[in-house]
Amino acid sequence: MSGEIFKLGKESLIYGLSTVLARLLNFVLMPFYTHYLLPSEYGIIAAVFSYIAFFNIIYGYGLNQGYMRYYRREKSLASSFAAVFYTSLLLSILIAFFSPSLAKLSGIGEYNNKLIIYASIILALDAFTLIPFADLRIYHKAKRFVFVRTVSIVINVILNIIFLAYLRMGVEGVFWANIISSAVSVFLLGSYFKYLFEKIDFKLLKEISSYSLPFLPAGLSIMVVQVIDRPILLKLADPSSAGIYQANYRLAIIMSMLVTMFDQAWRPFVIERSENPSSSSLFSKVFTYFTFLSLSVWLFFSLFMEDIVSFEIYGKPIVAYAYHSGLFIVPIIMGAYFFNGIYINFLAPVIISKKTKPVMFAAIAGAAANLALNFAFIPSYGIKAAAWSALISYLLMTFSLRFLTRKDYEINYDYMKFFAMIFIALLSYFIYLYFYQKAASCSLPALKALLIVLYPPLCYAAGCFSKEEIKSFSSFLRDRFSRKY
Repeated sequence: MSGEIFKLGKESLIYGLSTVLARLLNFVLMPFYTHYLLPSEYGIIAAVFSYIAFFNIIYGYGLNQGYMRYYRREKSLASSFAAVFYTSLLLSILIAFFSPSLAKLSGIGEYNNKLIIYASIILALDAFTLIPFADLRIYHKAKRFVFVRTVSIVINVILNIIFLAYLRMGVEGVFWANIISSAVSVFLLGSYFKYLFEKIDFKLLKEISSYSLPFLPAGLSIMVVQVIDRPILLKLADPSSAGIYQANYRLAIIMSMLVTMFDQAWRPFVIERSENPSSSSLFSKVFTYFTFLSLSVWLFFSLFMEDIVSFEIYGKPIVAYAYHSGLFIVPIIMGAYFFNGIYINFLAPVIISKKTKPVMFAAIAGAAANLALNFAFIPSYGIKAAAWSALISYLLMTFSLRFLTRKDYEINYDYMKFFAMIFIALLSYFIYLYFYQKAASCSLPALKALLIVLYPPLCYAAGCFSKEEIKSFSSFLRDRFSRKY
């Protein structure tokens, strides 16, 4: 069992390389854009790419999840790839044809219809790689997956710099950089286009689609939970609050990356073991270990985030002090991402049973709660309400999914350990807050370090791990590294 969990962790780290680079792209380009684009131009780009994020889900309509679930069936790859290819091509042609009307309707102005055409090209190119990337994941070709993603990301950054800083192409330069980098991904995965010439198994495709389609409203609902609070803050609070919220929301990126890395490796991991009845105990162990790792990360960055962002380089802090008033939301948003990771753990029964409607219901419940809470409380509580709305929405999604799928595939998650680790992490954080507010004479950095160091032994003392588990992992790691070195 240790070996299988180690394999899951290894692939999570490999997939994480491209995830880290993708997140760094946002950090690198955001200040760069502010120097070469007017605020109004940057606002248009942000709006169009928000629409692209929503339409990416529509273009894929969950078929990548369906393909991974049915990958063992003959013609599943060809049928899934062809379906996404042709529907994406048709959708992009329609969007391009109606681009003037769509530009006006979207609020970016009819004169910006060219950007809608560019967006339709990006959407089609990204859709063409959806099934190939899923295929690489399911067959554990993580290195090729990361190579293609990394090349695309690096090209995107370089072309943004060239098109904006040197060629002065403005807004169009941003879109052309994305079009070319997406086209490079398609080129590097060009070997998959041979499947377009194979016969489509429409009966199988119908079966895959029935599994996949509930992921469409689920994906759109999750997108609402992830991004809707910013425009609501802008409308109900003020631009300054929205800016402070966005900056501090992004500081929770480490938990977001951890969850994304795990997600990339988790679904293929579950699918491969779906027909093994004894896998339920393995999934339960992964749940416990994921909880411990995630909460360790949560505790560390919740305690040290202020020190990190206040670190000065050439006399200037990493994050300007004007934004530090929103640092209190970082632990809350990281908590939201933590429960997103638990939600992904709870997808195992869905993947195995092929009953995907609970995903849709859970996601819609989370989206509805997020909208209601944001509109109800942002006028009075501002960014605090937005942060807590995100956490509550993910909590609702997570436990709704578990409640709806508890009978589909029996997994005996150890909730005692789960809540014990949460309690210890929260207790440690509140101990720090107590001394911080009291301005005690003890060294706060020393206290924070002590709380971090004590977390694992406290979890062990609470019975979250057995001696056998620790010995098993220690032995496994010793053997692994002794063979390597």
